[in-house]
Amino acid sequence: MVLDSEIKAQLNQYLQLMENDVLLKVSAGSDTVSKDMLALIDEIASMSSKITVENVLLPRTPSFSVNRVGEDTGVTFAGVPLGHEFTSLVLALLQVSGRAPKVDQSVIEQIKGIRGEYHFESYISLSCHNCPDVVQALNLMSILNPGITHTMIDGAVFKAEAESKNVMAVPTVYLNGEVFSSGRMSIEEILARMGSAPDSSELANKVPYDVLVVGGGPAGASAAIYAARKGIRTGIVAERFGGQVLDTLGIENFISVKYTEGPQLAASLEEHVKEYGIDIMKLQRVKRLEKKEFIEIELESGAVLKSKTVIISTGARWRNVGVPGEAEFKNKGVAYCPHCDGPLFAGKHVAVIGGGNSGIEAAIDLAGIVKHVTVLEFMPELKADSVLQKRLYSLPNVTVLKNVQTKEITGTDKVNGISYMERDTEAVQHIELQGVFVQIGLVPNTDWLGDTVERTRFGEIVVDSHGATSLPGVFAAGDCTNSPYKQIIISMGSGANAALGAFDYLIRN
Repeated sequence: MVLDSEIKAQLNQYLQLMENDVLLKVSAGSDTVSKDMLALIDEIASMSSKITVENVLLPRTPSFSVNRVGEDTGVTFAGVPLGHEFTSLVLALLQVSGRAPKVDQSVIEQIKGIRGEYHFESYISLSCHNCPDVVQALNLMSILNPGITHTMIDGAVFKAEAESKNVMAVPTVYLNGEVFSSGRMSIEEILARMGSAPDSSELANKVPYDVLVVGGGPAGASAAIYAARKGIRTGIVAERFGGQVLDTLGIENFISVKYTEGPQLAASLEEHVKEYGIDIMKLQRVKRLEKKEFIEIELESGAVLKSKTVIISTGARWRNVGVPGEAEFKNKGVAYCPHCDGPLFAGKHVAVIGGGNSGIEAAIDLAGIVKHVTVLEFMPELKADSVLQKRLYSLPNVTVLKNVQTKEITGTDKVNGISYMERDTEAVQHIELQGVFVQIGLVPNTDWLGDTVERTRFGEIVVDSHGATSLPGVFAAGDCTNSPYKQIIISMGSGANAALGAFDYLIRN
C-alpha cells in the first residue's frame, strides 16, 4: 500500500467528483521507481470505476499520462507524483475527467486562445513547495488547449537527464527544448511570458479608490479585507498574490493553525480577499508614488491608479551577499531555498552562508541530503537559537566557519567553489564545492519610493501606531516597515491596523 489510510480516505472523496472516464497510459520498467509508480496507479485505479489503465511505451520510463478516452491530453508525470506533487496528480485526474478548474474565466479564455505548438517539460523535486503551482498551471494549459503538452519530470528519478541540462534549481521549465523559466510562476505569469497577457490599458481608466493596497502578502490581504469590510471602494495591486509566504515551507507559529504551508496559506488569503468584491490587479509592478489631488500610483506598464488613501505592504525579499559569482551562478549552484533545491545536490558538497535561524535550519536540512555542509558566518558567533546550534553541532557532516567574510563564488558554467577571508588574519581560503545556499536575512521592497516617505537607513518605512507614514494619507504595514519583528501573524495585524488607520483618516478628511 503506497497511500496511508487518511490520504486514501481523502482521495476517495475527490475521486467521487470525477465526471467522465479517464485513461492512464503507463510506461514502466523493472526498476524500483517503476514498481512504486505501478503500485500507486493500481491503488488509485482500484478506487474508481472511471479510471482504466493501459500499458504503452512513452518517451520516458517510468512515466504515465492522464488522458480522456480516445484523446491524448498531453499531461504526463515522469516519476511518482507523491509528496508535494500528489495534489497535482489529483487535480489532473479531476480536470481531465471534465471537472471545471478553479481559475478565472478570463484566464481560461486566454489559454484557449493560444495558437501554435508548445511542449513544456518541468524539472521538479517532490520536496519542493514551489513546484506544484507550475506543474498544475502547465497541466491545466495542456488540458484546455490541444496545442500544449506538459511533462513533469522528477529530477531525482531522471538525475542524469537533469544533470545533462545543468538543472540546479527547481522548478526549471523547458519549452520546445529551450529554457523557459526557473522558479515559482503563477498561471498568469506563464501566460504573460508567452505573450498572452491581459490588456493593461483598462487599468488607466479605473475610478479612484478610497483605499488602494500595494502588495498582496499577508499584510496586504489583511488590509484589503479590513478596508472592504468598512464598505469603501478598495483595490489591491500586486506582482504576485501571497508575496514571500509563497516561498515559505512549514508554518507552525500561525496561532490556531498547528501546521500549514506557505502556498496553501497564500491560496487561502486570495480566496478570502475575493469574498469582498475587492478589485484585484495582479502581475503589476509599482514604479512611483506621488500625492496630488489623489495619491497616484504609477505602474511599470505606464498606467496610473488613483486613491484617497494608500497602504503600502510590499514586503521584503531575500538579501543577496553581493559578491562576484552570486548573480552569474544563480540557479547554477547558487540557491536560496534548501527545501526546493536541496535534493538536486544529493551526495555533493555545499555551503550555507548565514548563521542565523534560517541559515542553521537550512544547514540541518541539507545535512540529511548532501555529502557535506560548510556554514560560513560573518560574526564571531552563530546567531541561531541554541537548540538549533546544538542540533547542528551533533551532525557529523557539517563544518562551521565563524568570523569569515565571503569574497567570491567561483565556477565556469556552474558553481565549483567558494572563497572566504578569515577576518582576524585576513587570510583568504578556498573550498571546492558544488552548491551555495544564501540565507542572510531580508531587505524591504521599498526602493521605488525614493524619498516620498521617511525610511530607516535599512530602507524600512517608518510608521506610527496607526500605520501612518510621514506622507498624509499614505499608510504602510508588514515586513516593509520598521516593525521590529518580521512574522506572518504580525504582518496581518499591522495590515488590519493600517486599514483602520486609513478609514479613520478618510472620516476626518
